[in-house]
Amino acid sequence: MSFITPSQQRPDAEAIRLTGTSFAVLSLLELLGPSTPYDLKQALEQSIENFWPVPHTTFYAEPARLARAGYLSVRQEQGGRRRKLYTLTEAGRSALHEWVRAAVVAPPQYRDEGVLKIFAGADPLPILRSQREWHRAKLAELEGYLEGLGDEQSLQGARTSLVVGTTYHRQLLESIARFVAEAEEGAARQAATGSS
Repeated sequence: MSFITPSQQRPDAEAIRLTGTSFAVLSLLELLGPSTPYDLKQALEQSIENFWPVPHTTFYAEPARLARAGYLSVRQEQGGRRRKLYTLTEAGRSALHEWVRAAVVAPPQYRDEGVLKIFAGADPLPILRSQREWHRAKLAELEGYLEGLGDEQSLQGARTSLVVGTTYHRQLLESIARFVAEAEEGAARQAATGSS
């Protein structure tokens, strides 16, 4: 889903379509306050990318695109590394809040290369064992983030997304464990009876 809200832009701003990546940047800036692209990328990796993957090149280009459209302001350091510091404008904050209030969302997408390989004929056990380890590590990572949030009310959205994420990984781990156990039992029975 994307929004165009030209009435909220500066007269000299270019009209752009706001995408999921746009709203990821706007959300992070509302949460973090003024930030460099590097700050935003670090925050993205520890939060939004756990449920909304964004290509790195797209994400790094997005703040400048949003600034040209009037959703962000940008200030560049005069010396040193000449880093750019982005801040939400009122138009950016308004577009973000309008998007948040809209009840319409695109359907979720499930992309899993392992499942694609299994569909194409790969042995599922090695793939699922590998995925099991990845999901265990990701679950531990998300649980650590959840513990680190504390009770601050302004982080309720982050807390809720982490609860959804930990629940998702627990459910996948349960499903993978059942499948692996059944497949291993079946293989053991075949080996014991000598059947193919």
